[in-house]
Amino acid sequence: MTPAATLATVERRNNVRVLGNPAGRPMVFAHGFGCSQEMWRLVAPAFAADYRVVLYDHTGEGGSDLSEYDPAKYDSLDGYADDILDIVAAYELEDVVFVGHSVSGMMGVLASLRAPESFGALILVSPSPRYINDGDYIGGFEKADIDGLLDSLDANYLGWSATMAPVIMGNPERPELSDELNAQFCATDPVVARQFARVTFLSDNRDDLADVTTPALVLQCADDLIAPVTVGQYVHAEIAGSTLVMLPATGHVPHLSAPDQVITAIQEYLA
Repeated sequence: MTPAATLATVERRNNVRVLGNPAGRPMVFAHGFGCSQEMWRLVAPAFAADYRVVLYDHTGEGGSDLSEYDPAKYDSLDGYADDILDIVAAYELEDVVFVGHSVSGMMGVLASLRAPESFGALILVSPSPRYINDGDYIGGFEKADIDGLLDSLDANYLGWSATMAPVIMGNPERPELSDELNAQFCATDPVVARQFARVTFLSDNRDDLADVTTPALVLQCADDLIAPVTVGQYVHAEIAGSTLVMLPATGHVPHLSAPDQVITAIQEYLA
């Protein structure tokens, strides 16, 4: 933790909320791109009786302090990993269960590599170390696909959000879920969203996985257009000793579309 990152600074910057059992094992929840900690509202309460639940917003998103957003710092996932370590240090957390959705899974991986003594488990929900196909690696997208996606986001962020939310959610029969995701996207500052999207979709953390020593659970949805089954299998294969659980859920956001499946998988793993 940097000297300036006091408890008050971290709490304000990342809109940190701590609830649940003060004496319980800490469980930190990290949301994905363009969202906020509210995305965990159907999952986090299930752990409040036994765990010290820590919720936060990535800098520049949700209820975080937008004035703290530094384009240089957050030009890679390392800046977000620094924030996780700031939270862990400021709140004096030990044996942390880190629950990260999508790109936040890789933030948790990076944080655990820097301070493995602070983490007891990584719960990676729909993670992807690289979204772009590369030789034998199938990430789900060709480079041209990602370039087009980013160009579309740059040109019309609100239009991109309305188009992509149903694709990401993957539950067309439940449009209210896509509407909620779109509302989350639309609440994010477009400048932050553009940079975060580039960092998310252009990052490559494949080489980091082999160095992970923290026990890890990979939760993979059966039908996910953003992080297909091959990606979950890859993450599981590369993190030695990890556990892979295939959820029958569809889409990329199972903690909204199938929270009971996510809760059960985490509880059984930690038990």
